[in-house]
Amino acid sequence: MFILSTLKDTVALLPNTFGLPGEQALIAALNKKYANRVLHDVGLCICVFDLAEAGEGKVRYGDGCLWHKVVFRMVVFRPFPSEVILAKVKSSSEDGIRLTLGFFDDLHIPLPYLPIPSAFDVRERAHFWIPEGGDTPAAELLDTPTENRMYIDQGEIMRVRVETDEFYDDEPGPPKAAEGVQVKRELRRSPYSIICSISEQGLGPTSWWKQAQEEDGMEEG
Repeated sequence: MFILSTLKDTVALLPNTFGLPGEQALIAALNKKYANRVLHDVGLCICVFDLAEAGEGKVRYGDGCLWHKVVFRMVVFRPFPSEVILAKVKSSSEDGIRLTLGFFDDLHIPLPYLPIPSAFDVRERAHFWIPEGGDTPAAELLDTPTENRMYIDQGEIMRVRVETDEFYDDEPGPPKAAEGVQVKRELRRSPYSIICSISEQGLGPTSWWKQAQEEDGMEEG
């Protein structure tokens, strides 16, 4: 889930930080610049792990800062494909399920990656699965008794498999205008999102499989 990524940069130390130990001041400046920031094709930066190299500082005319060329290792959040992680259900819609890890909210389970057969209950605002439903169409599942449904409720802890991740670089740019009328800007996509699945045995709400294990234990007893 977390990896170390080696990065290079030139970072400025402000005059009010000159009294701090050099490494401490550089790490603080790098964390201020990178922490909680998405780097394209790298991932979500968490914090600096350590400094690998740090050049001697040079003062640039006009700003009074001490500029250092540094090579450092950053702790980055980027799960690898096929990795199984635990996440919490944040919300559900007709298009799928959105998950959260607390510090990262852009994990999504599209409809094709839900267990079969599944359907979305508009009244409950939640998807549900019928274990013995076979290939029953989603429209027919909505007519099944509620006691036969296994709902995926908001706040449920899920075991999910990472399928892929996507990076976007949607620069907002200046607002457009058509015939003198300002056009509303399009909504920006999240710079980093992760696609997950729960379509395999053992995936999905942890409560499902805990209940199944308890039932198997009772049968064996």
